[in-house]
Amino acid sequence: MRRNRGGRQPVTEPSPSGRKRVARILAALGRAVPSAGMELSHHNPFELLVATILSAQCTDQRVNQVTPTLFKRYRRAADYAEADPDELEAMIRPTGFYKSKARNIVACGRALTEKFGGNVPDTMEALVTLPGVGRKTANVILGNCFGKPAIVVDTHVKRVSQRLGLAASEDPTQIEYALQRLIPRGAWTAGSQRLLLHGRYVCVARTPKCEQCAVYSECDWIGKRPR
Repeated sequence: MRRNRGGRQPVTEPSPSGRKRVARILAALGRAVPSAGMELSHHNPFELLVATILSAQCTDQRVNQVTPTLFKRYRRAADYAEADPDELEAMIRPTGFYKSKARNIVACGRALTEKFGGNVPDTMEALVTLPGVGRKTANVILGNCFGKPAIVVDTHVKRVSQRLGLAASEDPTQIEYALQRLIPRGAWTAGSQRLLLHGRYVCVARTPKCEQCAVYSECDWIGKRPR
């Protein structure tokens, strides 16, 4: 047992059997989802940053319908910093919550322009200082654009982790730390992306498709459906 970064609460290290179980889960998901790529269309870190902000409470498919025109109109952080709010809101309206998203994107463009020379930073510490960017978005950028090990915890990863007994917390950051302890560092990005895709397409919220589940034998969830 060791203490977490805050030094207040004890952190229990996973057992060897727990690590082996996670290895089996990741291997099974790897066979089921050989390509664990990001589904948000983008060509550079800045485009992925904007797309990820837009993806909050919205499907990746809907975001991908909006971003081609958006990215043609606004190409640099400075373009967003100077964007007309009404025009930007109209372009991203289909993604929902468009007013707050537009405010965050404009503010993010200004912060990147003023503090980072228009470039997206490649550290968690710097990314989370940007408006509208939390750990989830930062991990998306770090893992997919900069090749840094990163565990993304969205609603799908949270649900699958809880159902598989990989994490018990409701807090995304605590779930992230729990998965960091269970998953080998080199597998953080691909592993969490496979958990995400599994939750998005198979282990869905209301009626999970247990008959299609690649990790059915590893699941002890009380709501598990007969095959």
